Amino acid sequence: MRWTNDAHRHLGVLPAYPFYDGPPVAPAIGSRATIGELLSDLDREGTERALVIPNYGVPDPAIAFSFNELCVEAAAKDDRISAALWVSPRAEDADRTEAALKLAGEDGVRALKLSFLLGGRASDPACEPQLDRIFATAREHDLVVHVHTSPGAASDIDEVGKLVDTYADDVKLHLVHFGGGMSGHIKLVGGRFFDWIAAGKQVYTDLSWAIGFTPRWLVDEISRRGIGHDRVLFASDQPWGDHEGELAKLAAAAGDGELADLVFRGTFDVLYGPKKGK
Repeated sequence: MRWTNDAHRHLGVLPAYPFYDGPPVAPAIGSRATIGELLSDLDREGTERALVIPNYGVPDPAIAFSFNELCVEAAAKDDRISAALWVSPRAEDADRTEAALKLAGEDGVRALKLSFLLGGRASDPACEPQLDRIFATAREHDLVVHVHTSPGAASDIDEVGKLVDTYADDVKLHLVHFGGGMSGHIKLVGGRFFDWIAAGKQVYTDLSWAIGFTPRWLVDEISRRGIGHDRVLFASDQPWGDHEGELAKLAAAAGDGELADLVFRGTFDVLYGPKKGK
């Protein structure tokens, strides 16, 4: 495999936490605390460019917010790195989100990261003012909104799809994990992803965490329908993902032609490469 671009990986080390009423654990053992460690990983993997996102996962949004400036610093230090800023739809996080959005114009910032895992819901009226503010900032600075998806609850594609319906006419929206599991994959490949594209929605996705059949089925549908080839990106989700496994899975499905060039390099450059004129 030639050098690739990675549309989703994290920077920052989280504290141990007692998940699911168990003892405190730190499962993301490949977490990186420094820019130097991150760059060493990119060299070892053969990753040419990467979108770097504040690490999150423990139920304390303040920790994710605290890594924003580190990601901006990483992008300023090396142009192989583009930064995403952690933002929140929760009213309780409004001040911290506003501080994060003040960094949106910094060189190297190419995305705003939004997840409902730490609270909030796309259909909750209490989240609407923050969501409007986040998407307005993305529109102003030509940034991508990078949204976690997973089956059920507030991250289900039925919920996150409301963001596509509301905002993706004029803001690029990256649906992380392609629904994140069986129900999301079938809803998206079975029609919804392609319907959005045909309707002019600026929707993109990656296949990190995608289960067995999904990459092959998605590639077959892209070929059959003749659309979507420029809407899929490679993403490792390091350290929560597995770079080697994700690379092998998607390379096997995408092959080594035009689709692979877009998935592993070209579409990343469109979404997360340097801004025009920079």
